[in-house]
Amino acid sequence: MARTAQKVESLIAEDPAMADALSVIYERTDEGSDEVQWQDVSDDLTSGQWGRLIEKGILVDGIHGFELADPDEVADALDDSGSATTSTTSSSSDVDDIETTTWSKWDKLAAVASIGLFLGYSQNGIRAAVGQVVDVVLGPIDAALPFYVVIMIVAMLTGLYTTLLQDNLMDMEKMSMYQERMKDIQKRQKEAKEKGDEQAMERIRQEQMEAMGDQTGMFKEQFRPMVWTMFITIPAFLWMYWRIGDQTPAVVPNELILPMVGQTGWSEGVIGPMMAWIVWYFLCSMAFTQLIRKALNIQTTPT
Repeated sequence: MARTAQKVESLIAEDPAMADALSVIYERTDEGSDEVQWQDVSDDLTSGQWGRLIEKGILVDGIHGFELADPDEVADALDDSGSATTSTTSSSSDVDDIETTTWSKWDKLAAVASIGLFLGYSQNGIRAAVGQVVDVVLGPIDAALPFYVVIMIVAMLTGLYTTLLQDNLMDMEKMSMYQERMKDIQKRQKEAKEKGDEQAMERIRQEQMEAMGDQTGMFKEQFRPMVWTMFITIPAFLWMYWRIGDQTPAVVPNELILPMVGQTGWSEGVIGPMMAWIVWYFLCSMAFTQLIRKALNIQTTPT
């Protein structure tokens, strides 16, 4: 590829706005046959763009002003990069126009209720009240099956509704757009740093500051299904905690056998202070959640 065309394409790759700047100069010079001065284009170009064109040798000294070094190559490069620039601009516009997730009053109520339920881990009264309510549903299952099977059923149910909540409440396309924007900024920042382009670095830093709102948007997308998951999962946890440690009838069997641990009591610490029943629940939950996602073909991470 000719040298001038390479310079043009390099500039446009660094800053897509340079395509419009070059188009203005190409028109004002009557497709490269005339000269142009700064005052002729100052309304449409920034001084930085004008300086970059001179620095790169795309604009060279003429008799009374500046002229394009090779108008034909400039025109070809503008034509070649036109579709790519349009696509990039459209993509950036799409990302800039990401609609922020808005929480409904029910989402907010679920968040407040989840915080209240958290107190059940330290307050015996709350734990007992929640445990007795949940026992209406899980009590018959507990009476008919061994306790380790009951925990497996609870883990399967929590894995099912967690997956369904993530699938229905989290917008994966929007999450992908957030991530794509951040990756694009990081890529352009790295390229500008390697080239030592301080002007491009400054533009990218400004764009980074504007994109900080993306972090809030991603947090809202991720936390909304988490709130509903906690709202339903915490009562199940409190019920298990209540059944094992709050002077209720003993669970059957009163011990279990864990891999690499052996026989242990339900409330004994297995991994640090983490009790055996919690470890057993998490092992079952992780296994069932993966099986449910595969079986329902549900994706819970952005592509």
